[in-house]
Amino acid sequence: MSTPKAALITGGSRGIGAAIAERLADAGWDLTISARGEEALAAKAAELRALGVRVEAVPADMTDETAIAALTDAHVAAYGRCDALVVNAGMGTLGAVADFPVRRFDKLYQVNVRAPFLLMQGLLPTLRATAGEDGAAKVIALSSITGVYPEPTMTAYGATKAALISMCETFNLEESVNGVAATAICPGFVDTDMSEWTKGDGAIPAGEMITGADVAAIAFAVTELGRYAVLPQAVLSRPGTNLHRA
Repeated sequence: MSTPKAALITGGSRGIGAAIAERLADAGWDLTISARGEEALAAKAAELRALGVRVEAVPADMTDETAIAALTDAHVAAYGRCDALVVNAGMGTLGAVADFPVRRFDKLYQVNVRAPFLLMQGLLPTLRATAGEDGAAKVIALSSITGVYPEPTMTAYGATKAALISMCETFNLEESVNGVAATAICPGFVDTDMSEWTKGDGAIPAGEMITGADVAAIAFAVTELGRYAVLPQAVLSRPGTNLHRA
């Protein structure tokens, strides 16, 4: 019997992260899921275990370097392999350049850029070992279409997401020859609680947004790619005049 594939997913208790966790669990993957809220994390882990896979639930704050290291260590100790690192946990906040607080920008950078770097760096030896000489391991980073196409009041957020895209690009230059490739998925507005602010006054109906399942389908497709197929970036937009905007 072959060893199940294993993935570590941050922000895995709800939204996009939970949708990706469900898609991988349906395919028989073992998982480590992480989030700040222990109660929601435990509940989601129980749901996923009901699908017949092993699930480790590890609470972690993405602003805490020690917690991030403990998370990666826990995953390696549990499974000894990592076929996919899904960097999903992120922070979003609006504000114009004129009056955006620098401290808030610093926290955005810490969660959206620094934490992904620490996760990629910490799991890299395991990702390389999992890929071996003829296999593949993937890093899937949830960026945003605002990292590709600018949106008003999203300067700080978009800048962090553009940095994440750049990080994946450079990671591929260094590591894809070792069978480890990164993909930045860059969706427009997704129907999750993070985008609730856009749904008021009929601005963007939830039913016209990208779904978590849509993003999970792209993420799963990336895990199906072989060693010699590298997808640096996947932009997922909404129809019509929204094609190049969130």
